[in-house]
Amino acid sequence: MSGRHVVARAADLADGERMIVEVGGRSIGIFNVGGEYYGLLNRCPHQGAEMCKGQIGGTVSSSVPGEYHYDAGRKLLMCPWHGWEFDIRTGQSYIDPTGTRLRAFGIDVEPGAKLVEGPFVAETIDVSVEDDYLVVNLRPRRSK
Repeated sequence: MSGRHVVARAADLADGERMIVEVGGRSIGIFNVGGEYYGLLNRCPHQGAEMCKGQIGGTVSSSVPGEYHYDAGRKLLMCPWHGWEFDIRTGQSYIDPTGTRLRAFGIDVEPGAKLVEGPFVAETIDVSVEDDYLVVNLRPRRSK
């Protein structure tokens, strides 16, 4: 099985939205966060909830009692069953950052013209491709 799967047109997933796709027998959530795309396994490591259907929010921090700062830029995905939170960009747990995480998948955006190229050519047919597509990479995503 190839590690790369074309799943949708990039234009079909607006900023702040998500979609859930089935790739290689896995349910994967794809998120558009500010024009960057991230993929997470749609299964909570706690008790198996459909993780990618959970609420999305930012983080709250405090440097002193009574003062709070909401950071809308760091997106967390909350488990719909028990509220466990994971960073959409990395899959890292907010509650247990060293011991628990969601599996993250690389999501590449590639021009359609590149996707119709291939190592094998049986016949030449004119193809016009105008959109970019989301491509799930099943190899583990490396943290930046």
